[in-house]
Amino acid sequence: MKKKLDLTNMNVVFLLAALCCLLWGSAAPAIKIGYQLFRIDGSDTPSILMFAGARFLLAGFLVILYHSITQKRWVPTPKGSSAAIVSIALTQTIFQYIFYYVGLSHTTGVHGAIITGTNVFFSMLCASLVFRYEKLTIRKISGCVLGFLGIALVNLAGSGQEGLFHFTFLGEGFIVLTQIFYALSGSLVKLHSKKFDVVTLSGYQFMLGGLVLLLVGGAFGGTLARAVGISAFALLLYMGFLSAIAYTLWGVLLKYNPVSRVTVLGFMNPMFGVILSAIFLGEIRQALSWNTLAALIFVCLGIYVVNGGKAE
Repeated sequence: MKKKLDLTNMNVVFLLAALCCLLWGSAAPAIKIGYQLFRIDGSDTPSILMFAGARFLLAGFLVILYHSITQKRWVPTPKGSSAAIVSIALTQTIFQYIFYYVGLSHTTGVHGAIITGTNVFFSMLCASLVFRYEKLTIRKISGCVLGFLGIALVNLAGSGQEGLFHFTFLGEGFIVLTQIFYALSGSLVKLHSKKFDVVTLSGYQFMLGGLVLLLVGGAFGGTLARAVGISAFALLLYMGFLSAIAYTLWGVLLKYNPVSRVTVLGFMNPMFGVILSAIFLGEIRQALSWNTLAALIFVCLGIYVVNGGKAE
């Protein structure tokens, strides 16, 4: 008899979460390359939203297509799941990416990267204080602090102090709102996965969210018509695959584990991003710097502290 994969085993959780973070980390250089292939300027927010929308619409279709093949029938939206799909699409895809891209256009990359590291804090606070899935402990807070120090270190070293504490609502404020929506989406996935199949929810929320982003970007003058050859669409297909695999796996892990156990592993995401950027964008010097290696140690310590004790 075939042994079923134990999705609560910490080794399995770590490996699957690492795969998700590896895929998400590859998204950073893929997006930069995608902007070049689709000839999208960094300040062209409508076209950026269309690019993101196409990616997530494709991701949703791929999830449902694969799920339908395994089920040997087309998988429809579950009866009574409309509210669940809409709520997850709004928080995980629509609001998160609208606020993220608008915020990035009004702040620096350093500020954006550091604030993004707070999503683990918000996820634990949301799971503990709003949805009450688990208790907020000193161990969890300490692990978050260690992981966040690692993310701050890898982004701050060499950036100087000028403008470090500058804050605007349209810039840093919108990036903070992005992290709040990220945290809400994780808790909502865990909530609704008790009643509905998490893979089906993931696929249909992606399609809904991607369609909305496409329409919003198009309504404000965005375009994807400047794409350069077949390589642009091959990259878009890859991004659709990585989103489909990573977000679906992450949702499955959230379904079977405490939110804190899974979300703290998200600190690996920017670390993979730095390493893969070094490989694909030629940023070798940054990836091999002392601060990156020190940051990796802090991130690993944070993950160990949160998961080192008995799950709560």
